[in-house]
Amino acid sequence: MLRVAVPNKGSLSEAASSMLSEAGYRQRRDSRELVMVDPDNDIEFFFLRPRDIAVYVGSGTLDVGITGRDLLLDADVDAVELLPLGFAASTFRFAGPVGNFADEQQLEGKRIATSYDGLLRNYLAGLGISAKVVRLDGAVESSVRLGVADAIADVVETGNTLKAAGMEIFGQPILRSEAVLIGRANVEAPAGLEVLIRRLQGVLVARQYVMMDYDVRKDLVEQASALTPGLESPTISPLRDSGWVAVRSMVPKRDTNRIMDELYDLGARAILVSSIHACRI
Repeated sequence: MLRVAVPNKGSLSEAASSMLSEAGYRQRRDSRELVMVDPDNDIEFFFLRPRDIAVYVGSGTLDVGITGRDLLLDADVDAVELLPLGFAASTFRFAGPVGNFADEQQLEGKRIATSYDGLLRNYLAGLGISAKVVRLDGAVESSVRLGVADAIADVVETGNTLKAAGMEIFGQPILRSEAVLIGRANVEAPAGLEVLIRRLQGVLVARQYVMMDYDVRKDLVEQASALTPGLESPTISPLRDSGWVAVRSMVPKRDTNRIMDELYDLGARAILVSSIHACRI
């Protein structure tokens, strides 16, 4: 039975469980449940703190898990990223008092507060910068005002919290993070992992694409197909009117209306769009 770690709270939790449900796996209904068995799919889910998941997977206690890329790298364990999952995107960056820093090199000899000390130490070492890393569990924005640090390194979304604290971002992004599926490094893939990855990939594709159907004259098929090439090629079927064909193709969801407009201008008609609930590519 494949053993999978799932975030039990925070920004990763609901999105991870929703994705697993879309992939056809049972998920807990009570947030107090710590273990959930799905016998139909021969899989067992363990609901854990997101920060601990990489440790459990890296030690081999659990087979795979869903956590943030930032948390994986911060844990510095024997685990690797298997699949980016496309949600919980964030950027890890330096910030300091307005006007105090222009780039990372000015951090030499300074104190930097962060909740991701492992990740930050590795990054600074890669830049050849010697600085004191101050580990805090949260609210690192207050550390400079309280005299604990000279700058901070933290996850930044809108930047509004930093501005309210009189701080600004500087330097290049340390890391662009998102939710990822992780597994243990340098071991044989456990039974059920290939199916899990294939199902999650199917969810990702289903979320990014829609199915588009339309009718078009035969002499315009090549031009229409250029607008809707699909993943491999569109499906083309004859209609009762021998001068027309029906076309079906997957198109990126974000481009749906633009493609519909271009097809209509070309001469296509009966253009229909439907959602994709699941797929295997």
